[in-house]
Order: sequence, then structure tokens, then C-alpha cells
Amino acid sequence: MQAKRVLIIGGTGFLGRHLANRLSARGVAVRVPTRRLSTGEPLLVLPSCELLEADVFNADTLQRLMRDVDVVVNLVGVLHSPSDKPYGPAFKQAHVELPRRIVAAAQSAGVQRLIHISALGAAQDGPSEYQRSKADGEAAIRAASDALRWTIFRPSVVFGPEDRFLNLFAGLAASFPLIPLGGAGARFQPVFVGDVGRAIIAAIELDLGIGETHELAGPDVWTLAQLVDYAARLGGHRPLVVPLPRSLAMLQATVLSWLPGGLMSPDNVRSMDRDNVASSAAQPFGLAPTALDAVAPSWLGRRTQRGRYARLRSHVRRNP
Repeated sequence: MQAKRVLIIGGTGFLGRHLANRLSARGVAVRVPTRRLSTGEPLLVLPSCELLEADVFNADTLQRLMRDVDVVVNLVGVLHSPSDKPYGPAFKQAHVELPRRIVAAAQSAGVQRLIHISALGAAQDGPSEYQRSKADGEAAIRAASDALRWTIFRPSVVFGPEDRFLNLFAGLAASFPLIPLGGAGARFQPVFVGDVGRAIIAAIELDLGIGETHELAGPDVWTLAQLVDYAARLGGHRPLVVPLPRSLAMLQATVLSWLPGGLMSPDNVRSMDRDNVASSAAQPFGLAPTALDAVAPSWLGRRTQRGRYARLRSHVRRNP
């Protein structure tokens, strides 16, 4: 499929910025709506990127955004919400209501191709509100039936430069010699941001995965404790990781959810009750997954290099 213009909803986030850069490099015009233009400043350097201040939850606005668009990519996702049954209001709005509105707007605007990013572990009987809401969002996409040529991707936790995953662990290890860790034994199959972008572009350009749901994961399975230890070592630190029992993990998550930034919530802990591991091939379309330890040292290792450089410079200043 020759896509000339792609609308990326949720395009100012970590994955969205990466995808916008890749599409722009291929000569594709990219339209990215955002609530605040300041959050999209890194995209302004892209020659083919149109950054617009817009409320994507407004049906009329969504339809206007889709004018002259060949493909819509929905990346919107939230990790925290006030709790409710079957899921909280933030999860409902972002994961369920928005996909429904995107489908309706695409049909009204005549857009036929939709790429929807869900999450590995999405299930209507999932232990967490996050997982249940993601599953209902997928159902909203599938309900479009033949009216839309849709593809759903379910990535595991996404890592890469500027992520809020490995970089968070490395930062914690640099600040604390001891890390109490809830869900230490939970299993993940982290996927490189470049692999997610590559799968999306393959689906667009080669018209792959129509009416299909595909998991996106890396080649290796890690426990959360292993990931924390690995990120810490790359940053030049060796904190003591202390696994917490379930009751203390929930207490820790509750306290962290009250802090600015909301590092963890009880619902995040419940998500870890099920392994975040692919059920079949790690990547679709014959793509090869990238190993975490093949690329992570290229940015996490810089923390150690920067620290050594700073110490050396300080030493030189003290000893002219």
C-alpha cells in the first residue's frame, strides 16, 4: 500500500515519536494531534510532520483529523486510572471509548486502513483493569468487521532509548542501594521499539495482517528482578534487589501511586499476575526480534561513561 499521509494518534509518546521519525524518513507525511503543542516539540524537526493541537476524544475533531489520510495508527494507552468495575474511567476513555470513536470517524471520513496498538496480555478475564480495558478496545476494532481493514498489534513492554522502563530501573539503581521489588518473579518478553515500528510499517507498506491480531515481543524471557539487575549493572551499579511478598507489593504500589508521576499502582501489580510472554512467534511477517542485551548497552552504558568522564573532569579541576 502506498501511504502518503498517516495520522498517528498518541504520536507524541515514546513509541509515537519513534514511528513518526521512521515514517518521515520514508517520505510519508505524518499528522500528529496533541493536547499541548509543547509535548510534541521533538517532532517539529521532521520536515513531513504536521503537529496539531486537538482533542482526539472529540468525534468531530477526529473526523477532521482524518481528512486526506490513508492510514490511522492508534497508539493511545494509559497505565493508571481510578479504580472501578470492570475498569476505571481513564482506562475506559483511552482504551475503549477512543477506539470506538476512531472506528466511527474513519468510516465517516472514508479511511479504510487502521493499525491499533493494544497490549500483550489483553484479556476480558484479565486480573487487571488495564488488561480488561485493552481487550474491550480490541473488541471495538473487530466490531468494524469489513468496514475497516484493521490490524491489531499486542506488544510486550517496549524498551529503547528514552523509555520509561529500563531507564527507570537504571535511575533507581543509581539512587538507592536497596530496591524492594513487587512482582520480582513476573516474566516479561520485552520488545525493542525499533521492532514495533518495523512491524507497523510492514503492515502498512505491504498490506499485511488485515483482520489479524499479532503479538510483538523480543526473543528472550526475563523476570522483573533480572531486568532490574541488568539495567543496574549496565549503569555501573549493583543494588540489592529484595523481592516483596504480594501483600507488601500491593502496599508499596499504593504508596507509589500517590506520588507525583505514579511509578506503580495496585492495578500494575495485578497485571503481573499473568506472565507477559508471547503465546507463539515473537514477531509476525517473518521479522526477526532484537535481543535486549544486543542494543541496551548502547544507551544504558552511557550512564557509566558519563559518570567516569564527570569524575575525571572533576579530578583534573582539583589538580591543575
